[in-house]
Amino acid sequence: MRTYLVTGGAGFIGSNYIHYMFRKYGEQIRIINVDALTYAGNLENLKAVEELPNYTFVKADICDKEAIAKIFAENDIDRVVHFAAESHVDRSIRNPEVFVQTNVLGTAVMLNCAKAAWELPDGTFKEGKKFLHVSTDEVYGSLEEDGTYFYETTPYDPHSPYSASKASSDMLVKAYMDTYKFPANITNCSNNYGPYQFPEKLIPLIINNALNGKKLPVYGDGKNVRDWLFVEDHAKAIDMVQEQGRLFETYNVGGHNEKQNIEIINIILETLQEMLPDSDPRKALVSKDLITYVADRKGHDRRYAIAPDKIKAEIGWYPETMFKDGIKKTIAWYFENEDWMKNVTSGDYQKYYNEMYK
Repeated sequence: MRTYLVTGGAGFIGSNYIHYMFRKYGEQIRIINVDALTYAGNLENLKAVEELPNYTFVKADICDKEAIAKIFAENDIDRVVHFAAESHVDRSIRNPEVFVQTNVLGTAVMLNCAKAAWELPDGTFKEGKKFLHVSTDEVYGSLEEDGTYFYETTPYDPHSPYSASKASSDMLVKAYMDTYKFPANITNCSNNYGPYQFPEKLIPLIINNALNGKKLPVYGDGKNVRDWLFVEDHAKAIDMVQEQGRLFETYNVGGHNEKQNIEIINIILETLQEMLPDSDPRKALVSKDLITYVADRKGHDRRYAIAPDKIKAEIGWYPETMFKDGIKKTIAWYFENEDWMKNVTSGDYQKYYNEMYK
């Protein structure tokens, strides 16, 4: 049974990855989920798997060297999938030090603990071990509106404290691969959306606000472009890179779904109107009149777009979910899980850990 150590597995992408892996491999794998349960980590995301005998949750901070080393000492870890990170740009602008702490120092701790556990006396590494560092397209900076794309060879040019901290963590992983031949890969993905996403991010924020008749804030002119990737497609890409990716390589993971922010908001409003029954009083609340333009974010990158040519050519991965289908799946999930949204927006989700684990 292969053992996976997943950091940040109670977060949005991490929890979706854990669900995907258990659906695909079932009892063939074991997953140890390490999460500090900050505001974006929610154990309610994993209710469906928490009783599985091959799933273990450990509440720990990736910056805690003793706690992470203990996990490696007590378990024969085969794979590390490193999601844990502070990830919201607005929060990074307000409090950059937290992002440096978690994203840079935390990644260094993970690398050192994995290296200590996997390294052989001759400096090589045990067979079959692999570390996957999950990163972002924001490390590349901003594109002009001219149809160019981010490639794995695009120079790093981060603009926010968040993207700078992620770029730094990427560089650490690259340094370990170059210096020690540490068995690792890096993936840089575009904006994810789907179930379990914390409602400070654009898509769940717009869904939740629209259903409650609240203003829909739009930065600047609303024409900033992002490439949207359905989270399950991302989970599949990570698994495929772990199994088929060449060691020491970086793979860009993009959705081929470029949309302006204002376009995303209009699609969500139209889809909500389409999916809500006439008998639902919320249908009357969903309106384009809720759109409210606000002062632009500091250092707001204009356009991101990933060319996932390498991962498709080498591994055979491609995004399967077009945005119009993915947004319907996402909205349907939020309709079916209204209690989850209520708990998250009220802060009650943080009580779940205390009830379950203390």
